[in-house]
Amino acid sequence: MNSSADTITILGVDAGGTFTDFVCIDSGTENSLRIHKTLSTPQAPEEAILAGIHALGLADKLESGGLYIIHGSTVATNATLEGKVARTVFVTNYGFKDMLRLARQTRPELYALEFEPINPPVPPELCLETGGRLAADGSIVEDLDADEIQRLAQSIVSLNPDSVAINLLFSFLDDRFEKQIEAALRNENADLFISRSSAVLPVYKEYERGIATWLNASLAPIVHGYLNRLSEQLHRCPLQIMQSSGETIAADKAADSAVHLLLSGPAGGLTAIQFLGKQIDVDKIISFDMGGTSTDVALMDGAISTTTEGQIDRYPVGVPMVDMHTIGAGGGSIAFIDSGGMLRVGPQSAGANPGPASYGKGGEFATVTDANLMLGRLMESAELAGGLSLDQDRARAAIEKMSKPLGLSIEETALGIVTIANEHMAKAIRLISVNRGHDPKEFMLASFGGAGGLHVCAIAEAMQMSKAIVPAYGGVLSALGMLVADRGRQYTRTVGVDADAICSAELDKHFMELAAQGSKELQQEGLTPDSLQTIRSADCRYRGQSYTLNVPWENLENCCDAFTALHGKRYGYALNTVIEIVNIRVNVVAPAQEISLPKNTAGEPCNNYETSRVYGSAEPAKVYSRQAMSTDSEIEGPAIIIEYSATTYVAEGWQVRVDQYSNLLLSKISA
Repeated sequence: MNSSADTITILGVDAGGTFTDFVCIDSGTENSLRIHKTLSTPQAPEEAILAGIHALGLADKLESGGLYIIHGSTVATNATLEGKVARTVFVTNYGFKDMLRLARQTRPELYALEFEPINPPVPPELCLETGGRLAADGSIVEDLDADEIQRLAQSIVSLNPDSVAINLLFSFLDDRFEKQIEAALRNENADLFISRSSAVLPVYKEYERGIATWLNASLAPIVHGYLNRLSEQLHRCPLQIMQSSGETIAADKAADSAVHLLLSGPAGGLTAIQFLGKQIDVDKIISFDMGGTSTDVALMDGAISTTTEGQIDRYPVGVPMVDMHTIGAGGGSIAFIDSGGMLRVGPQSAGANPGPASYGKGGEFATVTDANLMLGRLMESAELAGGLSLDQDRARAAIEKMSKPLGLSIEETALGIVTIANEHMAKAIRLISVNRGHDPKEFMLASFGGAGGLHVCAIAEAMQMSKAIVPAYGGVLSALGMLVADRGRQYTRTVGVDADAICSAELDKHFMELAAQGSKELQQEGLTPDSLQTIRSADCRYRGQSYTLNVPWENLENCCDAFTALHGKRYGYALNTVIEIVNIRVNVVAPAQEISLPKNTAGEPCNNYETSRVYGSAEPAKVYSRQAMSTDSEIEGPAIIIEYSATTYVAEGWQVRVDQYSNLLLSKISA
């Protein structure tokens, strides 16, 4: 965004599976922040976005082009998870057309003697082979002539695909053959979506590179179609899309980088948590984002961590994305009794339609939301998006269907549902903390999402954490993250050199080439060279290892020292052997325009409250309106704090203080 647009209205939009969230700020104007939630429209996400824009009174801004929109989308994620991707031809070298079918030959269940066959990503009839094969040193093993390229192009035309993925062996060393095939295909059909691995993910490991290239190609038509429809409705308003790595990209470039949008929405939550950490001066935060369909957990130790070993469904995703773990546990997660008579929760979700039973939209199955309502932690009078109201009788009827076979009361069954959901989430946090050498007790738990505040105390206790925070606007925090996200790109190149056989100057040349590429692309979006910053890192491993660790790059010596320290922390040991620099990475970013969140007012202690009975609590819970709580207000649990879009349940043994930004700072009361 140009600095001259000082009074432009900025709108962050996070389209989730259940709700679409909005955060609106008039830049240069204090106390202008507004939030809104509306039910998502999964079949046409743009409809919910337009409804929210009108509900916020931004129709005139929309018509005049004075609305700057940053959007986190689940379109690419949902298409991948549901298998509703475009018809894509996969092109590789002779003898390798089964590359994606064979994968890594890992078993989906380690001890299962038999399991259901897994369909390959691309049907065999759409996998084509060609020449143009390179050796591991970049030399030509099999050439590619014009006649063969023409025959390949004609074969592809006859298959009438929507897109093509080109993945030749070792093309990250020399991309000439992939470029020749791409040029020939564009001559045949200029409208065909084409992805080549040397542009999508120029790194070693042909299967992972092939999956990333196929995902990019098969998602491109879907993302392109959606963004075209949305852009038409948004008229002349600038539109940026959140990428999985936590930076934004111009909408007209996003379809070419569709694989980079798989964690578009959740990445917004982490950028908001990073912003929050700077605001309250806390470096170590474990984030816990519980929405209606799923829960995302991540660990931030000073900065957002990214990974190139992420996974969506059964597919490895080698492009950079925020390092988080996602599970199917949300407010809409359905509870059921399995064949062994045990109570289970998730991963199936009631979603936005029909939603939990208490929504009164036809849902018949009990969910975590229904359980919280029956326990008294969620108020029947809670204000929900889309004009929804909660019906306790419907929740009771849904839970009662399970309580009888279990031989439990309705409240005991509801408590069991919540307890199981909590354990699922605590297990996810252990994976990203304890299993990686971090002690959760050294971190603050940041809970957000529409359902997060109802579980924050229980999750903190399960992890033996004594401090937690429920941020202001926690129900729409991912949308807020869109507003504070940098614009940028991340670039990767495989170098595959031993640290003792190369000097820093040689690697600096590669870094500068990637930085120049990023600078050129961002300048094409209207950014100036002096607004760009470059961050360097390297993927390292000990010689003979298969997996790498990413560490910051200053020079070769510092890189090796950082790798040795991180390896010792992560795995408990370090080796006195050769370190290999596998990949180098460059992140080129333009920092986001600074925004100021409204500050809370100082006032009298909040004594205006009601009381409500909470199951299992020795005394009634005090019910507060979050808006009525002034800076430095302090309360002790049990308490329920209600606000538009979220509810926070403060358990017994916990206390809350409100800071100047309206964040709820929770702390465990010492025994």
